[in-house]
Amino acid sequence: MKTIIAEERGPRPVLVNVFLRGGADGLHLVPPVGDDAYYRARPGLAVKAGEALRLTDFFGLHPDLGPLHGIYQAGELAVAHQCGTADETRSHFSAEDYVNHGGLEGGGWIGRFLHRTRDAGDGPLTAVSIGAGVSDALRGVAAVAMRSLEEFTIPDRDAALRGQLGAMYARAGGVLGAAGASTLRALERIEEVRKGGGVSGGVAEAGYGDDGFSGGLRLLARLIRARAGLRAATIELGGWDSHFAQTTLTSGLMPVLARGLAAFRKDLGGLMGEVHVVVTTEFGRRVAENVSAGTDHGRAGVCFAMGGGVRGGRVLSDWPKGGIGADILEGPGDLPVRLPLHHGLTSVLKRIRPEVSGEAVFPGLEAGELDW
Repeated sequence: MKTIIAEERGPRPVLVNVFLRGGADGLHLVPPVGDDAYYRARPGLAVKAGEALRLTDFFGLHPDLGPLHGIYQAGELAVAHQCGTADETRSHFSAEDYVNHGGLEGGGWIGRFLHRTRDAGDGPLTAVSIGAGVSDALRGVAAVAMRSLEEFTIPDRDAALRGQLGAMYARAGGVLGAAGASTLRALERIEEVRKGGGVSGGVAEAGYGDDGFSGGLRLLARLIRARAGLRAATIELGGWDSHFAQTTLTSGLMPVLARGLAAFRKDLGGLMGEVHVVVTTEFGRRVAENVSAGTDHGRAGVCFAMGGGVRGGRVLSDWPKGGIGADILEGPGDLPVRLPLHHGLTSVLKRIRPEVSGEAVFPGLEAGELDW
C-alpha cells in the first residue's frame, strides 16, 4: 500500500518572513500625513499629503509602494505602526539578533515554532532560507539555504538509484521510512518544477521584476504550488540603512519590495489564503531628519502582514493624540515602541497553528497578540 505523506494531502499553511535589513524607516514607508509634527521634523524628507496613497484619514502609503495599495484596499494587507522590540541598543547587530531569536533566548523564533508543530510529513523542504545562508530565525530546526532549484535536485538520470532508495525506506518503515519517503517525494516535486512540468501557475503574468528579491519570491511560489512540504521560509531585502540621501536610497528599494510582494500574491492566487507573509525590520529611524538628508537609527518602525486570512485594510497604532512632538519621543528623538513585534508575529502563528502559545515561541517576553 502506498504511504500518503503530508505534501500529497493538499496545501500546508506556509509562513514567509520578509526581513528588511538595515532598519527601514516606518515614517517614510507609512507616513503619518495627519500629524503636523511629522512635517516640522522632516522639512525635506516628509512625504507630501497629496502624494501619499491614502490608507486612513491619518496615515498614507508612500507612492513608491503603490503595488501594495490595492492589496490593502482589498483587505489582504495590514500595517502595524510604532512596532518594534524591547532592544534599545540601536545597533544593527544586536537588534537583528533580537528579532531573529525572538528575544534574548537561544535559537530562532521560527525554529521554535516549527519544532513545536513538527509532524511526520516534515522533510528537507520544511524550512527554507532564500539566499546563501540559513537565517538565524530558523535556528533549532533542519533548514536549507537555496538560491535556485538547481541547488536542490536528485540525479535525474539514475532512476535505478531512486528506486533503490525508495525500496530501502519502505523496508525501514517507522519514522525513518516516513522521513525518507517524504524526502524522495519532495525531491521529485522539485525536479518536476525545475523541468517545467507537473505544476501550473501564472508565473509569466505575475509581474515579477528581474531583481533578486522577486526571483526569490518566485522560487518560493513555485515551491508552494509544487506542494513540496514547505512550512516556513525567510527572504531578505537589504540596504535600508538610510543615514544619507534617504530619498534616493529608498526610491530604489521600495518599488522592488512592493512589486515583488504584489507579484507573489498574484502568482499564488487562491493559495494566498494559506500563505502568511510578515514583513519586519530590526528597528525604525529617528523622527527628525539629519543634516545629510537622511535619518539615523531609531526605535519603532512598521510591520506588514499579508495573506493568510489577515484582517487587512487597517493600520494598527497607538499614535499620541498630540502628535509626535518632542515631549513624547524617547532617547535621542525616537518614536517609542507601542506595539511589540512579537505580539504581531504571535497572531500570525496562531492563525497557522492555534494551539501554539506565544510564550513557547517567544520565551521570556510578555504574552500578547495584535488584532490583525
